[in-house]
Amino acid sequence: MAVRAVRGAVQLERDEAGHMDEQVSALLTAVLERNGLTTEDLISIWFTATPDLHSDFPAAAARKLGITDVPLICAQELDIEGAMPRVVRVLAHIESDRPRADLAHVYLGAAAALRKDIAQ
Repeated sequence: MAVRAVRGAVQLERDEAGHMDEQVSALLTAVLERNGLTTEDLISIWFTATPDLHSDFPAAAARKLGITDVPLICAQELDIEGAMPRVVRVLAHIESDRPRADLAHVYLGAAAALRKDIAQ
């Protein structure tokens, strides 16, 4: 079993805790489903949020989904002029037999513009 990394992102419409929970949950669910993963396959997840998001920790959505025994961490994304606002990104470390090229990186909604080269 190899250690792999899966990326993803979603742009929030507004900075509200309930909305963040909904959108981050949708992102994590899509990452798991599109890669045929269960929570047992997760090693850890890094979350970043742009500096304009203050309402909640993105990792709280993972806990509500039942991802309770996986190390999670949140950090602030760099504050770069002209960057897309209200974005939560994930970097999930997983165990998988899939080749790296077969992994599905998930960019939902407007966030697909961030990585047109790998967004699925």
